[in-house]
Amino acid sequence: MKKSDSPILVRETFDLSIELLWSYLTERELMVQWYFENIPEFQAVLGFETEFVVENEERVFPHCWKVIAVTPLRKISYNWKYKGYAGDSNVTFELRDLGGKTELSLTHEVLEDFNDEIPEFSIASCQAGWTYFIKESLKRLVDQKAGKE
Repeated sequence: MKKSDSPILVRETFDLSIELLWSYLTERELMVQWYFENIPEFQAVLGFETEFVVENEERVFPHCWKVIAVTPLRKISYNWKYKGYAGDSNVTFELRDLGGKTELSLTHEVLEDFNDEIPEFSIASCQAGWTYFIKESLKRLVDQKAGKE
């Protein structure tokens, strides 16, 4: 992913109140069920930081997150880096109340180029990852909890 790339944008509408969808995005106990299972702690508090490791194909990616903006029930942003790798980015989740349903817009914006020789850092890989997390994993968990599966 490069700074010159357009930000990644993924939108999905959930048959869920804004309060409940907010909890899926900000409460660790729910986040680990659709996002990364090894998130050690998470708080929707400005300045909160957490780190955890994700391994893929014998590569280790130490994720470093720092919450940089919070508007409860509306928006949370965090800075996203990988310790030991070049690159810097911000991820923003924004919620919009649609009267009983909620639209989620995710934006991933690159601030400093990532090494796209590493397959996981390619724009295609990141787009596919966010599409999976939002449109498949989160959607499936929401549907399961609502008894739709």
